[in-house]
Amino acid sequence: MNAKQEILKNIQNGTFALMNAEQIAALLHLGRREMLAIRAMLASLVRSGELLTDSRGRFGTAAQFGAKTGKIAGSDRGFAFFLPDDGSGDLFLPHRALKGALHGDCVLACPAARKSAGDEGEVLAILSRGMREIVGVYQSERRAGYLHPDEKRYAADVLIPAGKQGACRNGMKAVARITSFDGGMPVGEIIEILGACNDLATEERAVIRAHALREQFPEEVCEEAKRQARRDIRSELKGREDLRGELIITVDGEDTRDIDDAISVSREGSLFRLGVHIADVSHYVTRNLALDREAYKRGTSVYFPDRVLPMLPTELSNGICSLNEGEDRLTLSCFMTVDGRGKVLKKRVAPTVIRSRHRMTYTEVAAIFEGEEEAVKAYPDLVCFVQTAAELTEILKKARSRRGGVALDIKEAKILYRDGTITVPDHRRTVAHEMIEQFMVLANESVAELMTARKVPFIYRVHERPSEEKASDFAAFLRELGVRADFDPSKVSPQDYRNLLAALEGSALSPIVSRVMLRSMMKAAYSPENIGHFGLASECYCHFTSPIRRYPDLCVHRIVKETLRDAETAKERYAGSVEGAARQASLCERNAQEAERDVDALFIAAYMQDKIGEEYEATVSGVTAFGLFAELPNTIEGFIPLETLPEDGYEWIEQRMLLKGARHCFRLGDGVRVRVAGVDWGSRRVQFTLMPQESAGKRCVEKKR
Repeated sequence: MNAKQEILKNIQNGTFALMNAEQIAALLHLGRREMLAIRAMLASLVRSGELLTDSRGRFGTAAQFGAKTGKIAGSDRGFAFFLPDDGSGDLFLPHRALKGALHGDCVLACPAARKSAGDEGEVLAILSRGMREIVGVYQSERRAGYLHPDEKRYAADVLIPAGKQGACRNGMKAVARITSFDGGMPVGEIIEILGACNDLATEERAVIRAHALREQFPEEVCEEAKRQARRDIRSELKGREDLRGELIITVDGEDTRDIDDAISVSREGSLFRLGVHIADVSHYVTRNLALDREAYKRGTSVYFPDRVLPMLPTELSNGICSLNEGEDRLTLSCFMTVDGRGKVLKKRVAPTVIRSRHRMTYTEVAAIFEGEEEAVKAYPDLVCFVQTAAELTEILKKARSRRGGVALDIKEAKILYRDGTITVPDHRRTVAHEMIEQFMVLANESVAELMTARKVPFIYRVHERPSEEKASDFAAFLRELGVRADFDPSKVSPQDYRNLLAALEGSALSPIVSRVMLRSMMKAAYSPENIGHFGLASECYCHFTSPIRRYPDLCVHRIVKETLRDAETAKERYAGSVEGAARQASLCERNAQEAERDVDALFIAAYMQDKIGEEYEATVSGVTAFGLFAELPNTIEGFIPLETLPEDGYEWIEQRMLLKGARHCFRLGDGVRVRVAGVDWGSRRVQFTLMPQESAGKRCVEKKR
């Protein structure tokens, strides 16, 4: 055994574990010259991956360091976080502890050795690189060029050697493929030129590429979709309940691109009969064939103001699966009998065929409910239908309220893009929106309960209780507002949050508290384990109602239909697949939501471009160490940099969401007047300037008393 192997053996068996080169040399009674040789051997063992070394120069195995595998989540301020694969606590990674690791990389990391480090960690080894294609702005230099990433969390420019830039010119938006790393610096080549910066179409393409969204369907998927769309429904009705003679309608927004849900409702004495009829997409998308494999990869449809990237080809999503008015469509229906207290007395699911009587919009249904003469005259057969549906909606709302369902008072931006024109109207929530929301939630809940009772493998939609830390921070924020927080952060319940919102209903504080409450909550996800849904105060919930645009719903349909045929077969067939499908769907959902937010921000930036110089009343919607966010009445948000605020030396008190100065202070919910100062396409952010107003200083003094 040579000297290097002997040293490796003694580190592995613990004799020299977590020692530096000097300590090992001292134990071996070696001189300075031999110690240099020891250092070289140790460095060689680290390069070969047989040993790890930390920032203090100590050497050991992954187990000796207490190292774990996980992902790097970067930040635009140089530091990062280590997210362990085992779900244990995150570690803060200062820039010096990254050792060349970048956002998205898979690494081995461990807690920092210093006793005072707290939850700080350091990277020991980079196992694999995460991002292989980067979107950014190309900057040319004399002998080479660089791609400056749009993703601010990716804290390194990509070196583009001479001859690898193609036709890309200085300042253009492009995509680079990383081919190697030189001393930790990514090196790559331009593989796609997206166009000029600050152009809406170019910037939207950049978001699509950055999130690796799939725009085109492979040829085999398109061919399969066309074959499925040619199937004759009339020959496929065996075993289905025929509902084509019933009054069934769809209700959607004016700009809805696919229609996958319909409703029927009636009243018999004190009981309501509710039917929720969902497109039977699983009839056309066979498990593990090309259509299904592509839908699995996409996970969800992605919606932008000017387009949709569908989960399924249009032959299905807008054709044979879409519940178009007056056309026979295969469906999976959930039938529920509901009493006057909102309790579901009976529920069942069955394969059906329907023919939608009317394609209605939320606006039209609301007009019928409000008795508008033109709407009533146009749809006389829906007057009683809508009144009955509205009555049931109110019953279901009250029932969920009693259970503690959290209804947040948060306005949503509605961005419309028609004929090249962007508009952002105030969002009006009508009784029709509430109607469809309540009916779909009840169907999702009912299907989950039916399948849970049959004990089959399933994909649940889950929403965990807020963590004690976040609930405590929320309680502290409420106390700063002078609002009583009557809940225990260690076991906060939906009813606690519901009671709080009820107490504040109609007050100026309600939207502020709703916003911070939302931030205190965990994110909903898909899971094979049923842990309930906190926000809905539901013990058992799934996604059943949108199989055209969500893969979990498609899986749920398959499981339901198989269970109706033979529960034991369903148990065998899906036992090994629901966990992977849930994980993939959650990842795709988060990616799609981020892309949708980014593109919405682009359209808002374009919309505000010609409003520079205009003044608006706004509300402080975010408080950070580097400035304020302010929201206009139509939900457009802009940023006010710290350096533009009146006076210097502000203190940021994060828990109180407060920027405190000597004469002025700003907190969430404050009313301000702003001027549109500009648009930053790089950050996809509207920039505001705060207009002078005496009330800001007075507000601060009043709240300090």
